Amino acid sequence: MPEISLHRPYPSADVPAWDCETDVAVIGFGAAGACAAIEAAEAGAKVMLFERNSGSGGASALSGGEIYIGGGTEVQKAAGFEDSAGDLAAYLKMAGGLNADHAKCELYAAGSLVHFDWLKAQGVPYKGTYVPGKIIEPEGDDTLIWSGSEAAEPFCLSAKPAPRGHVIQFMGWGGGRKLVDILEAKARSLGVEVVVDARAAALIEDAGRIVGVVMRIDNANRFVRAAKGVVLATGGFVMNPAMLAKYAPLTGKIRDPIGDKDDGSGIELGVGAGGDAIHMDEFFTTCPWTIPQSHAEGVFVNVAGQRFINEDCYHGRVSRTAVDQPGGKVYLLLDNAHFEQPPEFARVSIAATGASWEEVEAELEMPQGTLSATMAVYNEHARAGRDPLFGKRAPILQPLDQAPFVALELNFETSYFSFFTLGGLKTSVDGEVFDRAGTPIAGLYAAGRCTSGLPAWGHGYSSGMSLADCTFFGRRAGSKAAA
Repeated sequence: MPEISLHRPYPSADVPAWDCETDVAVIGFGAAGACAAIEAAEAGAKVMLFERNSGSGGASALSGGEIYIGGGTEVQKAAGFEDSAGDLAAYLKMAGGLNADHAKCELYAAGSLVHFDWLKAQGVPYKGTYVPGKIIEPEGDDTLIWSGSEAAEPFCLSAKPAPRGHVIQFMGWGGGRKLVDILEAKARSLGVEVVVDARAAALIEDAGRIVGVVMRIDNANRFVRAAKGVVLATGGFVMNPAMLAKYAPLTGKIRDPIGDKDDGSGIELGVGAGGDAIHMDEFFTTCPWTIPQSHAEGVFVNVAGQRFINEDCYHGRVSRTAVDQPGGKVYLLLDNAHFEQPPEFARVSIAATGASWEEVEAELEMPQGTLSATMAVYNEHARAGRDPLFGKRAPILQPLDQAPFVALELNFETSYFSFFTLGGLKTSVDGEVFDRAGTPIAGLYAAGRCTSGLPAWGHGYSSGMSLADCTFFGRRAGSKAAA
């Protein structure tokens, strides 16, 4: 018998017997898999949903339950913000950088309002209230927040700023679990057959078409026939050290992966079937320095005492750019008016203090006239409401001239830089997995973080983009597979 492997499909001719048959087999029970299963079932397909854990969740359940939605939702309008599909699409394309999939950005922007209605129709609750300011997640059960770099340069120059983070109604942080529970209940109500403690071991191929999957269940291989298609929704590869070292080696500088069973198995299945994996070096990271907000009014410098970003942009953009800097650390500079003790979980320490920036510079053992010159230039322009180097804007643009002064150290080895991967299988807007020639692989679909989707560039990520991508394109993958 042929080897059963993630890296090459198993021939259908060698299947001894089909243990079960379905129309659509979905692998992975996070938000992407749940939405794929819901749409496939609503299209009339028989659906089996496999999950390697003992229940639903995935990385989606570890999230805040925030989805990036815009174009003029009733929540945005009630808070006094105007937004359009055009501005949303423009922002998404900028957020994707050179990696942006313009077709996905435009389709999501055009369908964002309808997608919001769909989420509510599944039972996802939204309180409808707005929280101003620069935060990571609401501390209460509010809905709308600024969750990206919308009001910061260069994004605000090409897309009219508006808050687009729509958070599920949930008290405190961590509403992703509630989101997945709601989607699970909907899938089950539609008759989706859920099989847990089931790990995908190989795809099954017949004459170039994916016709099923080998699942490892109860220590035995089970051959599952999927007459219409297989949907991969297995997450990224942040929990696979070998894949990180091979594809995203810069993640070796930081220590706090965010994931569940995100071991890249779905990506390996897709590549083994001939799929094209793209932007595999991209990852999101953040050290949550925006708690409290006053820290965003500080100044970041690298070990050479030089600024490298406008600090008013999204915390993940700051952190991702920080990781690019030379040396093993960066410093956040604050004065007496803006210092607050960082949260303990950030593992940020005080590296230097002084009655002047020259004293801080000396304590950090930087060459004379480096950091002090940086701060002299920054303060001179900040007092006039300008930042000619990076475009930082009021009200976050503030001079740092009230002694004493402090430098907080964000150390890549020891501070909390959480991260997850963004690269994955190249797919169409309908979730079809493309081969290297750009041709869809018959019978194979994918969605979520095992694909390269809306969040394609770590330097442009915004909170809520992954769940937006998972839910919207998960739906499309399930619908296409069922058809």
